[in-house]
Amino acid sequence: MAEAIMLREHGGPEVLRAEAVTVGRPGPGELRVRQTAIGVNFHDCYVRSGLYRTLPLPGVPGIEAAGVVVEVGPDVAGVAPGDRIGYVTGGYGAYASERLLPAAIALPLPEGVSERLAASILLKGLTAEMLLRQVHRVQPGQTILVHAAAGGVGRLLCQWAAHLGATVIGTVGSAAKAEVARAAGCRDVILYREEDVVARVKAITGGRGVDAAYDGVGKDTFDGSLECLALRGHLVNFGQASGPIPPFQVSRLAARSNSLTRPIVFHYVQDRPALEAMAASLFGALAAGAVTAEEGQALPLAEAARAHQLLESRQAEAPLILLPQD
Repeated sequence: MAEAIMLREHGGPEVLRAEAVTVGRPGPGELRVRQTAIGVNFHDCYVRSGLYRTLPLPGVPGIEAAGVVVEVGPDVAGVAPGDRIGYVTGGYGAYASERLLPAAIALPLPEGVSERLAASILLKGLTAEMLLRQVHRVQPGQTILVHAAAGGVGRLLCQWAAHLGATVIGTVGSAAKAEVARAAGCRDVILYREEDVVARVKAITGGRGVDAAYDGVGKDTFDGSLECLALRGHLVNFGQASGPIPPFQVSRLAARSNSLTRPIVFHYVQDRPALEAMAASLFGALAAGAVTAEEGQALPLAEAARAHQLLESRQAEAPLILLPQD
């Protein structure tokens, strides 16, 4: 028997409960994986609360993890028992000690990337790769704005964009987070609780604005992000931590020939070649020191509710991961 966190109803963290589950033999194209580290993300909180109704109930939440292949199903090539793998999935099921997994989404982990590190960075890192290299390809000399620059994805965006030669402006909520953002590569940091973000961006850029604004906050920052754009600037909205964005007039984009996208990372990794290319880019950036990451703060799998409490209260000092107990 394996242990899994089952979600049977939407609600607060207390609805996450550990249950014993049976994991069968892998079918064609599947792997049986013993999971050693499981990532915890805001997406999981949105699924648990019911903000996202994308997991049929009852179901096992979780969208990223790492572990070791135990058994390989028919018609699977290039993977063997004992291989270390990581994955991200829009199909859920990661909050479990063992699971069946489509072999097509399993990524071999290079030496130097532990399973705990993979579970801490894979989703955030692939998201950053998508945002900087696919959605808006950042070029040397460009200026970009990153909201929540001290957050998990924000820090990766700042590090990677600075490495690519961009000038990075970050927004944060405190002086302590400002130091984190500067260490991550922000040339300028705006304390959004104390300063007018649009006015500061215009002052920093001499009135020009930014080539791209990366906004994972949503409702509270959307209008400001749009106002910060230069001619032909690109607003990349990739999250809604403050709530969904109300409908707006598309004609507003015409004022400066701006563009707007709302990318989802799972749509960018649906085919195997794209997934492998993005993972190679991420692992290469890690190996080159373009981005740095730390293994997450670990809690037992059975304490998934506690992990959600820490994440939602902003008390976590590092990425959170869940560890199945032997």
